[in-house]
Amino acid sequence: MSKNTVRLHLRSPFTNLYDEAGLTPDFRRSLNFIFLGNLCGTICGIICTSGSTAMVGLASSLGAGDLAFGIMAALMQASALMQIPFSMLVNKTHKRKKYLLTYGLICRALWLVFGLIPVFIPANPSWLRLYSLIFLLGASSFLGAAINVCWFPWFSDLAPISIRGRWLSIRDTVISVISVGMGLVIAWLLDTLPAETRYIIIFLIGGAFGMMDMISFGFCKEVYSAPPQKLHIKKVMADMFRDKPFVHFLIMWTAWCFTANMGGVYMTPYVMQVMGLSAMQIMIFATIAASVATVLCISRWGRAMDKYGCKSVMLVTCIVASLTPAFYVFQTPGSIWPTLLHNFIGAAFWCGANLAANSMQLSSSPDDLRPTYIAVFSCVTALIGGTLGSLVGGSILEFCESHALFTGWFDRYKALFVLEVILRLGFVLLFVPKLSNDKDGTAGDLVQGMLPHHLAKHK
Repeated sequence: MSKNTVRLHLRSPFTNLYDEAGLTPDFRRSLNFIFLGNLCGTICGIICTSGSTAMVGLASSLGAGDLAFGIMAALMQASALMQIPFSMLVNKTHKRKKYLLTYGLICRALWLVFGLIPVFIPANPSWLRLYSLIFLLGASSFLGAAINVCWFPWFSDLAPISIRGRWLSIRDTVISVISVGMGLVIAWLLDTLPAETRYIIIFLIGGAFGMMDMISFGFCKEVYSAPPQKLHIKKVMADMFRDKPFVHFLIMWTAWCFTANMGGVYMTPYVMQVMGLSAMQIMIFATIAASVATVLCISRWGRAMDKYGCKSVMLVTCIVASLTPAFYVFQTPGSIWPTLLHNFIGAAFWCGANLAANSMQLSSSPDDLRPTYIAVFSCVTALIGGTLGSLVGGSILEFCESHALFTGWFDRYKALFVLEVILRLGFVLLFVPKLSNDKDGTAGDLVQGMLPHHLAKHK
């Protein structure tokens, strides 16, 4: 085999995009390190989030109930408040790399000690271990608020707008494939490791990958599309909320996140604690099924965005994704099909919604104020959409339990998921049509274009 052939096989999946955009070697290297960081961060996220199988298992062993899971999810969302001061700091100082290698690194390093809580924290009083976990989760989340306002604008400044959407599509495809293998490994470890060391090892792995995510940015070229500036928050906020395309998108995505978190936070605890699915079953039929669906569909949505526009993709994908939690109405103990169908069919469409949202978030924010726009966007969607959604869902579950509502086969979780479907679909139909589109195509054109040729012709 010739050297040229070897070079061809080792060719980066992003090379054609870099060639098209005429990027210099230092820009290419920086984008590749951002990809590496995103990959490590995704693997970290399989373990180190409030709703992961590992965290649900650890929190359950420490006595967490429905409302505690809601508080944990809400804490991670509420940390978005810190993104606004961090964004102002980034705009003023232009030190993204410094913040990621300090605040971001400490944030991820804290996950190394989650599994050690049962070892070093006494069992009495009974609440101490659980609240120690919640405290650590809050500390990590608030430090991690610097991450989003640094890396996303950084990527935007490195990647020309002509290739951003396709770069993100390729990134999501490759990461989804690799995540499948890692997900299986994590699930196998959760099911086979001894109970006394299981979470110690799992969270050491998750924290290590999280730290590698941050370290990857240390090798990136630090560039800015606008000069440093001291922003006056009142003026910026006033101008921002007069920007109608941004405000319409903010309202729509906040409503979407609210309904998604209202029921979504409790799906893993439900199938794990009530329906008795194992960690391996949840990983295969939830996490990995969603990754496979993303791999199969994400590039199609990327092409559809280029042809029909982000709004068209957002409407079609959100309508279908809104309906998939209804599969849980048919969940019975030990049954994997509702979980599989929700995650496979849902991910096939919500990956398109997320792709459209990423693109619309960048296009609706001006270059010179992008970190602040992204910070405010994340703050509002996280606090109202995430925190409030999680707490409302947990409160509904607690209320139903205390009043003995929905105690038969149609239990309180199923009632919550049905409510989620109704609200999600209603919000989509109400708010998405108000968004502006970046192409001339419509949702109807998109659906017709995706039908088999003979059906589209007949239509």
